[in-house]
Amino acid sequence: MNKEGAVGHSTNLVGLPTHFLASCDFNDQPMPIHIAAAREMNANLFEMLSQAADLQEAGEAFIYYMNAMFGLDPEQREELGRTASGRRRYRSSFLRLIKGWGYDSNGPEGAVFKGWVESRFGIFPTYHKGPIRRISSGSWTSYVEEKMSSRFHNNAIYAQLDLVYEFCQWALAHLVAPKETHVTLYRGVNSFDEHQIQGQCDKQTFVMRLNNLASFSADREVACCFGDIILTARVPLAKLVFFNTLLSMHALNGEAEYLVIGGDYRVAASSL
Repeated sequence: MNKEGAVGHSTNLVGLPTHFLASCDFNDQPMPIHIAAAREMNANLFEMLSQAADLQEAGEAFIYYMNAMFGLDPEQREELGRTASGRRRYRSSFLRLIKGWGYDSNGPEGAVFKGWVESRFGIFPTYHKGPIRRISSGSWTSYVEEKMSSRFHNNAIYAQLDLVYEFCQWALAHLVAPKETHVTLYRGVNSFDEHQIQGQCDKQTFVMRLNNLASFSADREVACCFGDIILTARVPLAKLVFFNTLLSMHALNGEAEYLVIGGDYRVAASSL
């Protein structure tokens, strides 16, 4: 799983070879990606979205649909009644995962998010509480334990994230950037532990293997708050899972944050 190792599984749910999907070649000439059967099994959602006049209306329709499908209205989001013993019963939600990711991408919610990327796109994580160099490592074991926690898998959480991704892609194609293929994003880091350098193009440009899910910002000044080295990447819209204006209320609004599917990217690294 390091520079000489595999980037991911040989199979995924998006119909493209994982090695190609995680490569700079895909980033240079991206194509639309769809998770198998996600749109087909939720046709009513996309019918509702087609009637939205703007992103705010589309976001409201999306939340309404998710509430109805997964029981995510406020009184059910954190708990669903009580068990026979009187204990609160937790109901997992994509909103809770986004909130947890915003606090700590190496926490349990981050592991579930990374596990979803691995499951759907086939790309291995490169970091979770520490660099992941091999499957038998302690970091890998910690990642697997947390991504499989029953706390997060009692409400079809991967199916929820499938719809988050598909809604994001629909919104980009129809409302936000219908004629665009890429967006320039920034990430502040203090070291390259989380992202492995695969090669160097020139003094400032590297081929870097990003973690299978990584946070970027559309605002360079915001990225500067997170590290002394600024990574600049041209990210295909097809690799965006979530962006800060997709929904009106969520935990990532303040940092112009984008959640990006990883793999190999050409990035420019510059110091503050």
